[in-house]
Amino acid sequence: MDQGRQVFSVDLLERYATKNRGMITCMAAGNDVIVLGTSKGWIIRHDFGVGNSYDIDLSIGRTGEQSIHKVFVDPGGSHCIATVTGVGGAETFYTHAKWPKPRVLSRLKGLLVNAVAWNRQQITEVSTKEIILGTHDGQLFEMAVEEKDKREKYIKFLFELEELPEAFMALQMEAASISSGMRYYVMAVTPTRLYSFTGIGTLESVFASYKERAVHFMELPGEIPNSELHFFIKQRRAVHFAWLSGTGIYHGGLNFGAQHSYSNGDENFVESKALLDYSKLSDGAETVKPSSMSLSEYHFLLLIGNKVKVVNRIGEQIVEELQFDITADSASRGIIGLCSDASAGLFYAYDQNSIFQVSVIDEGRDMWKVYLDLKVYAAALANCRDPLQRDQVYLVQAETAFTDKEYLRAASFYAKINYVISFEEVTLKFISINEPEALRTFLLHKLDNLSKDDKCQITMISTWATELYLDKINRLLLEDDTAIENRNSEYHSVIQEFRAFMSDCKDVLDEATTMKLLESYGRVEELVYFANLKEQYEIVVHHYIQQGEAKKALGVLQKSSVSVELQYKFAPDLIMLDAYETVEAWMANKNLNPRRLITAMMRYSSEPHAKNETHEVIKYLEFCVQRLHNEDPGIHNLLLSLYAKQEDDSALLRFLQNKFGKGRENGPEFFYDPKYALRLCLKEKRSRACVHIYSMMSMHEEAVALALQIDPELAMAEADKVEDDEDLRKKLWLMVAKHVVKQEKGAKRENIRRAIAFLKETDGLLKIEDILPFFPDFALIDDFKEAICSSLEDYNKQIEQLKDEMNDATRGADNIRNDISALTQRYAVIDRDEECGVCKRKILMMSGDFRMAQTYSSAGPLAPFYVFPCGHSFHAQCLITHVTSCAHEAQAEHILDLQKQLTLLGSETRRDINGNRSDEPITSTTTADKLRSELDDAIASECPFCGELMINEIGLPFIKADETQHSASWDLKPQTNLANQRTISLPV
Repeated sequence: MDQGRQVFSVDLLERYATKNRGMITCMAAGNDVIVLGTSKGWIIRHDFGVGNSYDIDLSIGRTGEQSIHKVFVDPGGSHCIATVTGVGGAETFYTHAKWPKPRVLSRLKGLLVNAVAWNRQQITEVSTKEIILGTHDGQLFEMAVEEKDKREKYIKFLFELEELPEAFMALQMEAASISSGMRYYVMAVTPTRLYSFTGIGTLESVFASYKERAVHFMELPGEIPNSELHFFIKQRRAVHFAWLSGTGIYHGGLNFGAQHSYSNGDENFVESKALLDYSKLSDGAETVKPSSMSLSEYHFLLLIGNKVKVVNRIGEQIVEELQFDITADSASRGIIGLCSDASAGLFYAYDQNSIFQVSVIDEGRDMWKVYLDLKVYAAALANCRDPLQRDQVYLVQAETAFTDKEYLRAASFYAKINYVISFEEVTLKFISINEPEALRTFLLHKLDNLSKDDKCQITMISTWATELYLDKINRLLLEDDTAIENRNSEYHSVIQEFRAFMSDCKDVLDEATTMKLLESYGRVEELVYFANLKEQYEIVVHHYIQQGEAKKALGVLQKSSVSVELQYKFAPDLIMLDAYETVEAWMANKNLNPRRLITAMMRYSSEPHAKNETHEVIKYLEFCVQRLHNEDPGIHNLLLSLYAKQEDDSALLRFLQNKFGKGRENGPEFFYDPKYALRLCLKEKRSRACVHIYSMMSMHEEAVALALQIDPELAMAEADKVEDDEDLRKKLWLMVAKHVVKQEKGAKRENIRRAIAFLKETDGLLKIEDILPFFPDFALIDDFKEAICSSLEDYNKQIEQLKDEMNDATRGADNIRNDISALTQRYAVIDRDEECGVCKRKILMMSGDFRMAQTYSSAGPLAPFYVFPCGHSFHAQCLITHVTSCAHEAQAEHILDLQKQLTLLGSETRRDINGNRSDEPITSTTTADKLRSELDDAIASECPFCGELMINEIGLPFIKADETQHSASWDLKPQTNLANQRTISLPV
């Protein structure tokens, strides 16, 4: 044992605790409350939780000397029972922590109560619930007290010892609620026996049942100063017990929840029973029996003389001795007894005057070693506190298993050790005895126990384990030739285990090293499996193709994590291996680029196929074109070439007639190369397809010529397709007509009738004179009489129609000349007060500001002006200013330029008149009129207030850029001199 640290410590709690009320005779504790009984009949209550204390005299009303025989305190510290003995006999009292006076239990008068069992599961501060009292006469009573009633509810007789009447020295009780009611477990001890009672129902019914069945007890004869029974409580439930008997300490575990405890046996809730003989405490000297005892989780605290020996309950060894500082006046009796406070986890010792507190410091410090010495390894591990302690437990387990030749078990324990033995030592142990199985087990368990940071060691061990697996597999094959066929053989189980190992270690195994190992051992399937784990899908797919398993290879390629490049790489091999499955896989994958599969498809198409076999490439290309709307010319060309090679050209014609690009903006209607298609169809002698392609390429003459070799009806349909070029259309029909006339055989009149019927099919495009040259020279005109007459009538109608159109044109020209003449005479009447729409001055007002170039015609001294049909009038200069301000910059500059040119011409004219020079008057006037006409068109084409110019002004700002300063004058500014302001009332 480790002697460097204490398990328990002793402290003086109270030196003179009785307050001169006599000497301490007994003591009880619960929930940091201590109750003392004195030799003068007083009980003294110390509540260390709240820090107060008080005393109660129980000898009042009794004559002679009175002494407290026993005191009992519940685990909560609220309820107290005390027994007083004296000249008048024994009397029992009950007191509550809140009561100023005790209550005498008259029903128990004359009975000496030695023991009390509290109902720990149900007791509360205000109610004791059911409690059991044991007397010196061997009787048991049930009692309950409610604090509010200030008295006991009842006291019932339960049981009495009849076979061997002895005093009940101690009682303990546990209660558990089950589906059928309340189950009670009661233990009671006398000086020589330990009784156990159990049952379901009430306490009264449980004990009543023992009238008809035997009471179970354990008898240990021998003399003992004070027989005691203790339960150790953990989480409000007793987990083990100890009985201080005359023979030794009888102890064991308690399992009140076990199913077998419901059987008829009374002691079936007791487990792991043992007896600690007192001789183990004397070290060869005279055996001394303890006078008192307390029970902790792992130890017995035994009062022997004035010392407390701490004995390990599991190892039954003394771990330390506790000494007490006893005063001289207490030395004669020494330490009287021990008691425990289960709620606070404390122990107390007391002499006549003083109270000592025994505290737990480190009770479980050596329990791992105790259990290890007893070879209770699970408990030893549970009590280890550091990795070194655990390593020592694992080492003992490993060495024991190794000695017993249980090498696999030893390997599992060695793998858990981190410090006390090296990795190399363990591996050498197994190698030296030639145990590869144990070595492999050790390595696998070691992997489980290594942290993720030990990457190098993990990789090394994983690789070693891989090699051991491969060696094991090969040895199994050598030992049993039928191992491969037998699915239940060890060989297959090791294979499964090895694959699971590779799956778990895929991230730590070195890829290259592992693959070399698998390859060197010839484990191809495991190599493929590992490659799949490492996402080396190229190896996996290649293997499946070599094995002819296209479906498995496609299954790998269809994984989302597989690069699409592998699809393209293996496409040629896969389509040759299984075309149907390959094409189905391609169609299921929308991310493939069909153009990159052309090589594979061409390889497949070059191979011969059965006549009725479905062409898988055509199926895929149709899927791309029709479902995926693929526009790649290569795909369309390939599909067209495959159609062209088929015996039936219906699919080819449907493909050519479909306009896959129709409806797309600025896009072609088809995506194949028409020149390539034409060459291919000519090569494969697909005449109808060639006709269609010629027509599509606008080579209508070639289309009609070829169609005439196949079917005249087809030629006529092709000729009729031309609509925008009348001459070409007529030429095509002439080709058809010539063919029809030349090919007709039979009577002359019949041939002429057919030719005339053909003319009707042209809808008037061809006339009889167009096809006459195709007939032989010896044909009689009488045969064409009707057709010629019909043609002449048509020409006559056309001539009459042209005459009518000429007359209409002549009348229209006359009307236009009359309108122009009327326009020159148009005038407008202006009121003398009419105002200009811009400056608001009178239009007929003479002003020098409005004089313009003399090129304007003015009525005397009036300024030039414009009058519009809507009634608005404007001075010429005002209109120019308004239009230029509203028009865009280019138009405004053009107007001002015209005005400038007119002004210059007017100045030159005036200078010529004043200087009597007039060389070119006609030319100057003509130029001025032209400029004035342009200016009129620019400014007066419409009224600026009623036309488009007004609509465009909506987008202009109200305040122009040059009016910013003027608009700022309207801003409201704060007034600095408010005293001079006047308020004007406005009438409402």
